[in-house]
This record gives sequence, structure tokens and C-alpha cells, in this order.
Amino acid sequence: MDANDAVYDIAVVGLGPAGATLCRLLDPRFRVIAFDRKASDPAAPGFRKPCGGLLAEDAQLALSRQGLALPNEVLADPQLFSVRTIDLCRKLERTYRRFYINMDRHKFDLWLKSLIPAGVEVHHDASVRAFSREADSLWRIRYFENGEEKSVRARTIAGADGAASLVRKTLFPKHKIRSYTAVQQWFKDEQAAPLYACFFDERLTDCYGWAVSKDGELVFGAAFPRENASRAYELLRERAGQFGFVLKDPLRTEACQVLRPERARDFRVGTPEGAFLLGEAAGFISPSSLEGMSYALDSAEKLAAIFNAGGKDCDVASLFGQYRAGTRKIRLKLLTKILKNPFMYNPQLRTLVMKSGITAI
Repeated sequence: MDANDAVYDIAVVGLGPAGATLCRLLDPRFRVIAFDRKASDPAAPGFRKPCGGLLAEDAQLALSRQGLALPNEVLADPQLFSVRTIDLCRKLERTYRRFYINMDRHKFDLWLKSLIPAGVEVHHDASVRAFSREADSLWRIRYFENGEEKSVRARTIAGADGAASLVRKTLFPKHKIRSYTAVQQWFKDEQAAPLYACFFDERLTDCYGWAVSKDGELVFGAAFPRENASRAYELLRERAGQFGFVLKDPLRTEACQVLRPERARDFRVGTPEGAFLLGEAAGFISPSSLEGMSYALDSAEKLAAIFNAGGKDCDVASLFGQYRAGTRKIRLKLLTKILKNPFMYNPQLRTLVMKSGITAI
């Protein structure tokens, strides 16, 4: 069958944790096609998700619930059990206990992709350029691969394409979510001891920065308002040096967009016409910690269960209604994170919390 005439049950855009999990959990009776910007070869150049690479407890729980165990090659050395928290403006510092798993984010993403069943048609190093709903209620997906533009049709489309989601922007062109530019650099780790640290400096950003030791290197980054992010990063790097951080001769630099939801209507799960959003594309990311892995895994698991229960011929509007209801707990949990924000990002409240020593080591 010519690619232009092919009709799939589900087209998945993006194979990060959300998209790869959805593809893995879908029943094999569905005809599924998936598009991902990453190459299949771990050593190949191409898109890599900029990320501190720490797996939070909720994400660990999701993997456990799905019966998965991390392979050794995904883990990074060392494993860290505390976070050094620094307010650069007030020169306050505290250490708090944390239970993250330190890992290589790119290897983690490729590992999740490797678990996708052979029955799913995966297009690596492929970029979806546009999609539209045609007169017969099918979605036309146009993508670019190997220097050529191609298209397929699908009954439903699942957008798991992250903060800059094309699927979300196409479905909701007028809706805007507060977004930041995350900038991070990799350095040779020359710190006195391995560490995980986070930084606050409201002169530069109303979000936060991070530093993580990882396999002999140090990842140092932060999320900034999109204007002048590069300059703000350099200032943060200079100020961190005053606290003993050795940050010279960066090995590489990475940047990406990151969302920070502020209200209930920032969470969009799709439309009744058979378009679904999951993970950060749906706005599912913590506004306090910027942790999105757990919500990606949870929303993908929920959507797969709804598809599997409904079958190939289920009404797409019904599937959408079930998915919206099924993600209610995710949205409520994220709303509680919005309420938590002032205690982290309001300078006066943060000072009170840090000075009090509550939960500090």
C-alpha cells in the first residue's frame, strides 16, 4: 500500500517517555505508527532532550507499576541522596534529603523506545511538519524523513511531542502556557565531592537552577524567562562560582523550552475529534520542580488502558471523554504543585523556610 493511502488506528507524535510508553502498552490489534526526532543509534548525532537526568520517586513508582526495572547502562554514577539548596541572593544554604535515581536521560529515552513492540511502525529521525482533519474524519499527518516529505492517515492522533508540541499548537493555536528556556552546560566534574544542588536567584529568574554530578561530568543549568536567557545563564554561572563551584571550559551546551502551568485551563488533553495530548504536551509538568517524567508515564498508561478497553471501533469522542475523566487526578495533583510554588519561589517565604531548618539535614 502506498504511504499516502495508508490508514492507521493511532499515530503517535514523539517517542519520549510518554509516547514510547503509550506505544508499548497499546494492544497489538491496533495498527500504530510513531514518529520520533531521535535517531535509533545511541551514538548518532541528532536530537537529545536537555535534562538534569534525575528520576523522581513518582516516576520510579510508575515504572514499578508497569513492571519495569532500569538496566545498568541507563544509570549514571554516583547515586545521590541529598540536595544542596542555595539562595544566591541571601547567601543561605541548606541540605535536604532526596530519593532520586541518577541516570543518563538520552539512554533512558532510547531504552524506553527499545521496548516498543515490533508491530508498531516506528519512524526514527523523522519530523512531523503538519497535520489536519479531512472530510472523512481521518487525520492526515505530514512528516519529513530522509530528505523527503511523506504523509499517512490515521483515525486518531496522540501528541507526545513535549513543551513545544506541534499537536497542541495546532489544536489550540490561541492558547499560551507560561514557558521558559532551560539552558544547561556540561563540564568536567572538578567539585570537591559529587553533588546534586539547586539554586535560587530572583535577580535572574523566578524559576530555579540545578547542578548534578554524572559519570565524571557536571551538568549545570537553569530555567529562565525566554528573553535574555543566555546572558542570565552566564551570570548564574559566575555567581555559583562564589560558592565553590568549578565551572570552566564547558564541554557542550544544550537548551530547550519548558512549560510552567499556572492555572487549571493550562492542562489540555485533546479534542473529541480523536486528538489526544499526553505528558508535557498536555501541560503535565510540575510548576514547582519542573518534573514531568512521572506525569508522562502516568498519562500514557491511562490513555493506553482507555484505548485497549474501547477497542478499534470505539467512538473517538467517547475515548476523549474517558481520557479527560481519567486524567482528573493528574490535573488535581498538578494544581497542588501550583499552590506549593510560593514556598519555593517567593523570596520572603523561601527565606523563612530555609532559616527554620524544617526537614533539612
